[in-house]
Amino acid sequence: MMQPIRRLAYELYARRLRAQLTHQPLPRHVAMVMDGNRRWARQMGFDDPGLGHRYGAEHIHEVLGWCAEMGIRHVTLFLASVDNMRKRASDEVEHLMRMVEEVVAEPLLRPANPWQLHLAGRADVLPDSTRHALKLAEDATRERGADCHLTVAIGYDGREEIVGAVRALLADEASAGAALDDVAQRLTADAIAARLYTGGQPDPDLVIRTSGERRMSGFLLWQAAYSELYFCDVYWPGFRKIDFLRALRSYAARGRRLGA
Repeated sequence: MMQPIRRLAYELYARRLRAQLTHQPLPRHVAMVMDGNRRWARQMGFDDPGLGHRYGAEHIHEVLGWCAEMGIRHVTLFLASVDNMRKRASDEVEHLMRMVEEVVAEPLLRPANPWQLHLAGRADVLPDSTRHALKLAEDATRERGADCHLTVAIGYDGREEIVGAVRALLADEASAGAALDDVAQRLTADAIAARLYTGGQPDPDLVIRTSGERRMSGFLLWQAAYSELYFCDVYWPGFRKIDFLRALRSYAARGRRLGA
């Protein structure tokens, strides 16, 4: 537990950071790679590193509260890749999926929760119970309006997403009787983007990755083409509000050219 003097210093610093962001440009959409759960658990001395997944999952809702407080209404979270599902130990994957069901999906069902859930990824690589829990939450939150949108990337791979979008486009054109040469002539980036998992949603303005890793790991490869990237050295369960505000401060200080 934080000591009183340290807590006071933390709160004063958080207020200072918040004040620095007044009238500054803030991202409309923040995407986050929530990395470092197991390493955080080892750092904290837990015998079972898998406990980091529970703390990480519980932390999601606190971070969503920070986003809402700052007026950020679109959030995308990278929960698990296709490789995570296929290559990690089965007991770890089972534990992670249970946390997704119990700690991520279930709280979204509460009437007071403002977030509308969207899913991005391959449902076929998820356990039946996880797929059902997420679909239930997605259906239950569909009528919450257009204020707060949470996209969960699970069973996700950015390259597979792009390939799938192109396949869908070709299938649509073929069913309409279009010739391949004609499709090639009319092909546009917007046509592909509309068929991504995130079709119709704004691209992320800011991508945050925790744990000190400095790579995208296949996350939103198409959507993040012009995103600002921020790499944070703390592990996800230890990601503090001041770390979040520092990321926003860094974003506000950048002159975005969006490829110009």
